[in-house]
Amino acid sequence: MTPEALDFKAECDQIHALLKDCDPIVFDYVTLFKNWTIGDVIRHLHLWNIAADMSLNDPDAFLEFISQTMTQMGAGSGHLAIQTAYFDGQSSAEVFAAWAEYYPIMAETFCAADPDMRVKWAGPDMSVRSSIIARQMEHWAHAQAVFDVMGIDRVNADRIKNVAHIGVTTYSWSFRVRGETPPAPKPFVKLTAPSGKIWTWNEEQADNSVEGSAVEFAQVVTQCRNVNDTQLSMKGDIANAWMANAQCFAGGAETPPVKGTRHKAN
Repeated sequence: MTPEALDFKAECDQIHALLKDCDPIVFDYVTLFKNWTIGDVIRHLHLWNIAADMSLNDPDAFLEFISQTMTQMGAGSGHLAIQTAYFDGQSSAEVFAAWAEYYPIMAETFCAADPDMRVKWAGPDMSVRSSIIARQMEHWAHAQAVFDVMGIDRVNADRIKNVAHIGVTTYSWSFRVRGETPPAPKPFVKLTAPSGKIWTWNEEQADNSVEGSAVEFAQVVTQCRNVNDTQLSMKGDIANAWMANAQCFAGGAETPPVKGTRHKAN
């Protein structure tokens, strides 16, 4: 059993509840994430749900899909072009409906799977547990842009711990993706959950730490916010260097948003 699949489903449920009764024109709203529309965000989430589901249930089909996708990216195509072509002829409302029908079934499949089974991905193989947590993380991160453009404060739950954990465990990646050697030791991380619980990672150090809201930490490591737009407290050069360029997702190095550029609409 992989109970983290229920966290993935709950993340999707929140997005579905936000958009299910909206006028289709909402899908044309342009977000502060690279000028993607809400429709672009849903296409992206649905396409990579399909890919993750293939990696578990049809590895050969996944390998064909990822080979074609990597070839397209190598030729200069970006995510927008690839997902638009994949869902050619389908409106944003239609893709949203397909996503809404797909994710609960996918969650059931992942929940029943062996959490330690290895599956293929665009980068290194990973466990089923890591795969579905990554899908939760991506939904949570991209949904921030949707909540922002709609001017709505999101109510977060303690399932965000999965996102924060990815942020902590990708500490070294945040440096290596930029061709840098990760400095040691890893900072102590102390976060306050939405429920008020305290979560900690790594060895406690008075002069090398990141402390604050788990939600704001997750926003920084997913690059939904510049760290200077949060109340996170960093002590030491290592912690500050990490939070300045934290990146918990795969792909090439991405530059975090400039201070003040990603925020809730008035």
